[in-house]
Amino acid sequence: MSPKDSLYQQLRSHLAYLKLPAAAEALPAALEHASGSGQTHTEFLEQLLAVEVDATEARRLAGRMRFANFPAPWRLADFDFDAQPSIDPALIRDLASCHYTADATNILFIGPPGVGKTMLAVALGHEAVEAGLRVYYTTAADLAARCRKAALEGRWATTMRFFAGPAVLIIDELGYLPMPTADANALFQVISQRYLKSSIILTTNRGANAWGDIFGDTTIAAAMLDRLLHRCAVINITGDSYRLRAHQARNQQHTTTIQPPPGGEFR
Repeated sequence: MSPKDSLYQQLRSHLAYLKLPAAAEALPAALEHASGSGQTHTEFLEQLLAVEVDATEARRLAGRMRFANFPAPWRLADFDFDAQPSIDPALIRDLASCHYTADATNILFIGPPGVGKTMLAVALGHEAVEAGLRVYYTTAADLAARCRKAALEGRWATTMRFFAGPAVLIIDELGYLPMPTADANALFQVISQRYLKSSIILTTNRGANAWGDIFGDTTIAAAMLDRLLHRCAVINITGDSYRLRAHQARNQQHTTTIQPPPGGEFR
């Protein structure tokens, strides 16, 4: 083996030892490019390490996406703002910058079913993940069920630490079902431990004045709202359900398409 080949193998060995597999894989092409373009040693090293940096960022992004547990791949580009004029697109774009996470500001989407609350929450979650933040999505019912199970199995503290961890916690569909006292207490504990530390994006079909009905306890409702609304962007969405409108459009199309023959009836 020539000294040049030996040096090449040592370099690959060093990259493998340092756990830089992408750089090791790119080494032959990088060397060929360097020899043909007259790159300096610094330029060669920067190009090689840039490959590893890109691969590392891609792995980390994929890991954050898996952890986020999103129910759908919705992005802000998918949202039809023209169909929901009650929403200020400029506000949503500002929230997409993720500046709200700097001071643990929360986001509260309020509106009837089908108006796009979950879609916007998930889309903002994607923006946060791509900005390098850890995000976790759960429904209010699943959060409560997980906390109940944790209490029975003696893992309450571990579960509370889990929900305290993400920079952004998305809690979806609060208010669709009443929450027993134990579930309401669990949700309160999650909100309380994140207060002024990290952000919550919460969607609900019930206005703040109806939260006492959700929990069957006005004291717990008031305590939750006090913490959520202290620093919060509240977005009220009005209008018809996207799903109902789509259903009506399909029915209209079906009615328009199927017409009786001229001067007669279907037989």
